[in-house]
Amino acid sequence: MAKTPRRNPKRGAATEETAGPSARDRIIDALMALLAEKRFADISLPDIAEAADVPVATLREHFNGKLGILAAFTRRIDLAVLAGGAPDLSVGPRDRLFEAEMRRFDALAPYKAALDRLAHSAKRDPGLACALHALAARSQKWTLVAAGIHHGGLAGRVALEGAILVHLEAMRTWFDDEDEDSARTMATLDRALRRGERAMRVLGDICSFAPRFMERGRKMRDAGRDARSARGEA
Repeated sequence: MAKTPRRNPKRGAATEETAGPSARDRIIDALMALLAEKRFADISLPDIAEAADVPVATLREHFNGKLGILAAFTRRIDLAVLAGGAPDLSVGPRDRLFEAEMRRFDALAPYKAALDRLAHSAKRDPGLACALHALAARSQKWTLVAAGIHHGGLAGRVALEGAILVHLEAMRTWFDDEDEDSARTMATLDRALRRGERAMRVLGDICSFAPRFMERGRKMRDAGRDARSARGEA
């Protein structure tokens, strides 16, 4: 008598996941849904697993904890921003960054209530605030990439921190912006970007002047040393 083939549990699980969102996506969505209702500190990992309809073991398989889930969420948004295609290099960097930031806000729109509550949670939790800053830095790095903006060294670090500040300033307006076309958010973003552009221009002037200043100082030191040698001074 032929045996009935045994069902492969892993194969069955994979088949079930292809019919809808993956377990990983359900976990991310569950945390964001809970954040719209609760403070970050009040959400437990079992709460997230229950909301995602997955065992806690499955949550652990995919993530180390809540911050890991938030990191995966930001990666999802980064991919949405990058999916907008290559930047139009025929326009200036400020306009390209404006476009990339607005794509980010469009991708974040379904999660506005959750992000608003998360921002309030961070004000009471310095550790969470630091973690969110690190996530923002990672995301804004990709926003700059999406805008075709590349700086190295000090200018790159300043551009990244500037992009974070610009995004946060626009986000504060975005939370209360009920306009269908996000007019208030766009106005705030434009103002912040113009200030940032001026700051980067000043930084560029400083960076171009600094090597000349240092070279002049080196020549003056060398001239002074040569003069002392000619006089027989130590």
